[in-house]
Order: sequence, then structure tokens, then C-alpha cells
Amino acid sequence: MARKFLVAGNWKMHGTPASVDALLGAMRHFSDAQAWSSGQVDVVVCPPSLYVPAALAALTGSSVAVGAQNASEHEAGAYTGEVSPQMFAALGVRYVILGHSERRSLFGESDALVAAKVQQALSAGLTPILCVGETFNERQQGVTSTVVQRQLDAVIALVGIDALHDCVIAYEPVWAIGTGMTATPAQAQEVHAFLRAHLATNSAAIATKIQILYGGSVKAGNAAELFACEDIDGGLIGGASLNAEEFLAICQAAQ
Repeated sequence: MARKFLVAGNWKMHGTPASVDALLGAMRHFSDAQAWSSGQVDVVVCPPSLYVPAALAALTGSSVAVGAQNASEHEAGAYTGEVSPQMFAALGVRYVILGHSERRSLFGESDALVAAKVQQALSAGLTPILCVGETFNERQQGVTSTVVQRQLDAVIALVGIDALHDCVIAYEPVWAIGTGMTATPAQAQEVHAFLRAHLATNSAAIATKIQILYGGSVKAGNAAELFACEDIDGGLIGGASLNAEEFLAICQAAQ
């Protein structure tokens, strides 16, 4: 089964009204010119929450979807400062990044909390981009497979394997995020293959269908080699997604 590629841009906490307008304008131009692909690549941008409405307005009718960078595990209530998946869905958001290593490490999000967020996002009709990955110390200790399996199993235990039909997985080696270091294609493929094989022990159909993205200092210069790997179905792009031309080149590499 041929899986469609997905390239998602995570803008993190970057942008001003002027810079966001310029970036969205460039992306709209590329989309209208059908420069992303021949329909073989899905593209999504995930701006800070404040700029989600601007992204939705600028990209309406284009081939570029809009995602959120995080969402609450609650649907509604007295949770000052939080945004629920249902709120994002009501605006027209389609994806949400959950369990990003920065959320896990800087904000203390546990495997259980990430799983609860995935459950809530699915109930709202969003497609979670579930992030899993190991730290440098964990890789040095040889426990990469143990770590990513634990993170994935926490979600499966809560929502069930069949729910992953509506999810995307992103493998992001924590040591390669924002550091300039990148896992070699062989290193990335090894973990992607492990994730797919582990899923297959629960459901061969889910394992075959699910998109597994690579995230970790993906650039135009290394995207094609990474995306050529059998079990890598696109990328979760950080800093490079803030440059429209660079992001376009990564999307084209996914073709």
C-alpha cells in the first residue's frame, strides 16, 4: 500500500503579524501555483494559536491545511489559558501536534497526559500528530526502542489501536531538534521500521496505513535522502518551515 506523504511545518513560538502575513502569502502563492506537489503530498502548517485564524483565512481554498501546536485534554471548563481541540476544530483546524518533546521536557507532559490529549483531539475530529522520541542519553544507553514503544503504548492503551487509523506519528529524536544534528537516514529508518513493526503486532492494517513522519533538523539539503527511506512518510519541520522557499523545497523532496 502506497502511503501519501505528509509535510507539517511547526512554527513554534515565532512570528509577528507582519512576518506571518508574508509567510502565509508566500505559501498561498506556492499552493495556487501547484508548486507543492502533484497531489501526492499533504501539507500542513502549525502556527502559534494566536495566528491560527489568520492562517485559516489566508489558506482557505488552498491545498495547505492548518494545524495547532498543542491542545488541552479537556473539552471545556475552568482551565485558564488553555485551548480545547473542540475550539480548534470549530475554526476549521484539521491537525494538532501532541506530545512534542518540548511539551514533554519543558512543560512536564507525561505519557498519560499526552494520551489523554490524543483522546480528546480524536473526539473533536482532529488528526493528532503524535510525537515520540528519545533523548541523547537514552540513545547512548541503547533504550531508544523502549522509550518510543512506551510513549506509543500509553496512547494505544487509552484509545485502542483502531483509533490510530485517524492519527499520524512523528518520530523526533530529541537530540536532533534545534541542534543542527540530524539522525542519519539509516538511524531514522531503523526507528520508523521498529514503530511500524510494533504497531503490526496490534494491527497489520494500521501499521500499513499510518503515516510516520521524521522530525529533527530536516532541511532542503537532507529531506530527499530521509524521505527515500521505506518507512519515512514525510516530515515534521521546525525552523525550516519559517522560510517559505526552504519549506517548499522540502515539500517537493517528498514527491
